[in-house]
Amino acid sequence: MSESLAEIGEEEIINRLKRFMPFGQSDDDTALLNTFKKNVLVNTDVLVEGTHFSKNTTSPQDIGWRAITANLSDLASNGVDQVLGITVGLVAPPQTQWEWVEGVYNGIWEALERFGGNVLGGDCSSGQQKLLAITAIGTPGPLRLQRSQAIPGDWLVTSGPHGLSRLGLALLNSDPLANSDQLSKALKSKAILAHQRPMPPLKALRALESCKPTLLPWRAGGTDSSDGLIQAVKNLCRSSGCQAVLDPKKIPKNDDWPLGSHWDNWCINGGEDFELVLSLPSMWAKNLIKVLPNSKAIGYMENGPPNIIWGDSRDPITECSDFKHF
Repeated sequence: MSESLAEIGEEEIINRLKRFMPFGQSDDDTALLNTFKKNVLVNTDVLVEGTHFSKNTTSPQDIGWRAITANLSDLASNGVDQVLGITVGLVAPPQTQWEWVEGVYNGIWEALERFGGNVLGGDCSSGQQKLLAITAIGTPGPLRLQRSQAIPGDWLVTSGPHGLSRLGLALLNSDPLANSDQLSKALKSKAILAHQRPMPPLKALRALESCKPTLLPWRAGGTDSSDGLIQAVKNLCRSSGCQAVLDPKKIPKNDDWPLGSHWDNWCINGGEDFELVLSLPSMWAKNLIKVLPNSKAIGYMENGPPNIIWGDSRDPITECSDFKHF
């Protein structure tokens, strides 16, 4: 029979979690990072039970994996070079079984083994619902991607298709809107995997860095689409003071994505796709599309108020996500 966290106690919980960290890492209240006097990138993401995950859709291992990849996606969208490590803040009700915590940390371990970095430490506490707060730390590379660096004339490019994670969530929840004869078995499998085991866009970042035309400066606007494609483009517009024009014929869909208005909405507003959304000089954008499979030009930036419009009708596009942080 599995033990509850209340039965184990904080000291033993921390002792058991030591195997997920380098030797001696949790002996003190702080972690020493040797950055060789480089700048560092830091971000924090919180996953809350009932809001970001549930036992019906996400195993403990998948929760750990998703927690890491969400943070690494943020680091990638700012041009990370090396992932140094993460800290973990864990809150769980006292009756939570140890197997759940161990599963979460196994998922964290799997992700770090694949993408780099170590568990540097953290904290745990009892609470009324499960919560996982991850802080990730990395060093910046040659390209400092920022939302404020988009300029008129840039092409808008995404590193991959959108909507898969939203479809995966709908399938896992047996949502009637996902019950369609248009869905292939392959698409269903891909969508569920995209929701439970998303991939941070680190390969896309490396491809972007490698294909920069020599004569161009290291200037590009960028963010990720964790909150949906439209929200990502909106963030670029707001920070850069530009207007975005999207081509309705170039929405970044999966090849066998169904037709229909709610399918289009899931694609552009679904969220948790963790793709790069970039504002690039046209020459750089063309190079990226050649070297990065699934990347796609979806529009361009122009002078104007920080809005998003359709290129054919010039009608405004508004974010219409069914998820709100508050």
